[in-house]
Amino acid sequence: MFSRSSLAASAVVGGILVFTGMQTVNALWIIPEAREEGRKLEREERDSATNKAIGELRDEADRARFNRRLCIERGRLYVNATGLCVE
Repeated sequence: MFSRSSLAASAVVGGILVFTGMQTVNALWIIPEAREEGRKLEREERDSATNKAIGELRDEADRARFNRRLCIERGRLYVNATGLCVE
């Protein structure tokens, strides 16, 4: 029926299609999700370190100053009366 060369050519074309499909899946779904997961883990580590540093400050006034600066750096509004950071 089919010659060996046509079977070999079909196998090569099929391999190229599978390879292209897998690269597309990686580029569109797997890699972006992995990057976002990495960013999320990095943010969690940074927030943990920040909270630890806040806990090690000497007094409440130092903590309030630090929290205020952190709030402003993140583009939020610090309410002095309550000591809360709001969006």
